[in-house]
Amino acid sequence: MKPKVSNNLIIAMLLPLAVGILSSLFSDSAVQAYAMMEKPAASPPAYLFPIVWTVLYLLMGISSYLIYRSDSPYRNTALTVYAIQLLFNFFWSIIFFSFSAYLFAFVWLIIMILLIILMIFFFYKIDPAAAFLQIPYLLWCLFAAYLNLSVYLLN
Repeated sequence: MKPKVSNNLIIAMLLPLAVGILSSLFSDSAVQAYAMMEKPAASPPAYLFPIVWTVLYLLMGISSYLIYRSDSPYRNTALTVYAIQLLFNFFWSIIFFSFSAYLFAFVWLIIMILLIILMIFFFYKIDPAAAFLQIPYLLWCLFAAYLNLSVYLLN
């Protein structure tokens, strides 16, 4: 007998993917201009970004599902912080790519990183596995902060 995949899990995985897709639609034409900018030596190739973000969004969705299905008193707070950081995630690429506001995007990203850390803290109280699933996201955003600041300084 096949295990049944929960509709809530599917929704939880699709939500961050949808946020990422919508955000990229609002900043897609500007991403092409990014290719022409001076970037730091550690900047990965462009094809890597959608792959990494897809994996990160799926991990975020699974992680949020683990929190959603819990009956912890911290559940609503954790999911609220998750939603806020997801909103910050949505707007970062628009601020960076569409508006070319590199310094503001960097500050926005630092706030987002702080929200991610807070989210991981609450997730850990509820389900350590959910928190650990967010660690790659945090690390990628720290790397993104380095890239963002470097682009600001180089351009």
